[in-house]
Amino acid sequence: MAGRQLDLIRRVRDFRLLFLAAVGSGLGTRLAVMALMVDVWDRTHSGKWVAALLVADFVPIIVIGLLLGSVVDRFSRRKLMIASDLLRCAVFVALPFTTGPVQVIALAGVAGFATGFFRPALYAGLPNLVDDEELANANGIFQAAENLTWMLGPLLGGVLLSFSTPDVAYWFNAVTFLGSALVIVRIAEHKLQTEQALSEGHWRDLAEGFKLAARSRALLTVLVGWSLAMLAVGNSDVAEVELAKVAFDSGNFGFGLLMAASGLGLILGSLGAAWAIARWGTAAAYGGSIGLMSIGLGATALVPTVWAATIFVVTLGVGNGIAVVGNSLLVQRGTPDHLRGRAFTVVMSLNYSVLFIGMLAGGFLSDAYGARWTWGVAAIVSAVAAVSAYTLARGIPAQPDRVEPEPLPIGSAATHDPAGLGVAHE
Repeated sequence: MAGRQLDLIRRVRDFRLLFLAAVGSGLGTRLAVMALMVDVWDRTHSGKWVAALLVADFVPIIVIGLLLGSVVDRFSRRKLMIASDLLRCAVFVALPFTTGPVQVIALAGVAGFATGFFRPALYAGLPNLVDDEELANANGIFQAAENLTWMLGPLLGGVLLSFSTPDVAYWFNAVTFLGSALVIVRIAEHKLQTEQALSEGHWRDLAEGFKLAARSRALLTVLVGWSLAMLAVGNSDVAEVELAKVAFDSGNFGFGLLMAASGLGLILGSLGAAWAIARWGTAAAYGGSIGLMSIGLGATALVPTVWAATIFVVTLGVGNGIAVVGNSLLVQRGTPDHLRGRAFTVVMSLNYSVLFIGMLAGGFLSDAYGARWTWGVAAIVSAVAAVSAYTLARGIPAQPDRVEPEPLPIGSAATHDPAGLGVAHE
């Protein structure tokens, strides 16, 4: 399976370019997240300021999904991605010159706002670069690479920060975003977007995205099934430090071991997702992957040592990796191209909102009952999510009947770009 995915990168030029752009900027971003947290902590020595930084990173994604999702469909995805990269580059060029934590957090919010447009545009455009039978492999290699950057970015950041300041990480990340923009420029505009949605007014366009979520079985599956799973993820993420350091008495080493095990599982699950979906079908693979997360969470809550827990955390990661690829496939195959961008923003917005609720609940549960009970509750919620996902996904074909509206010519639509995302940003 990994051979097929690597062959896809070799054969399909535009997919390779998008892959390289995403991996390069992703590695810089993971490194910079660590640098931002260290920078804010060193300036304030306050957990509240660090929390404010993390909130500033993902709240813009929620706002975009609720209020601006149609922008991804109405304008050129390619130009939107280039503009997002250039804006993030400018943010990280400016960060070394900040004088206080408020400025750092404000700039992090601007970067989060740009990311809120970049990611939906990327995943909405991805199906246009490969044949449908290769879409699962394409999503799998993308997710595996993203998960690898989650593992390597903080490691590289730790090494870099051991002998330098966060400013070096900021400059490095600025270069990765500039490089990403220069790579995306080489992708033909029509390759990322076969048609653009005609606007009927901002609020009607926005409402259309929510109506689509209600009438599309594939989107409804992700909105219900994965939102429930995100409640469990939020619970377990908050309690993971306590689980390692208190329940398993394994200290910082144990915490790092659990995080590494989760990352390994995510990579394996992402690479194996296409095989699982082809072997068992969409419903069984998607519902089963969330069920695997439930087993991993529940078993980890019960085992006595961190070494035993590591095995089940890998299991949790494998289920998570398969499910995340399933999410992308369901949205991509369940939505016509001219509505796909707003579909992704709606899904991401709701998922991040529920994740935030799960984190709040996890904090209260962990303080009141301990980490083991928190992970046990997360296992139960994941089991409910698995049943819901399987039930809703039954009947969804593994490959769609591609009956979509006649494509609109990108060239003519792109000339009427009121957002000014065109020539000025290239």
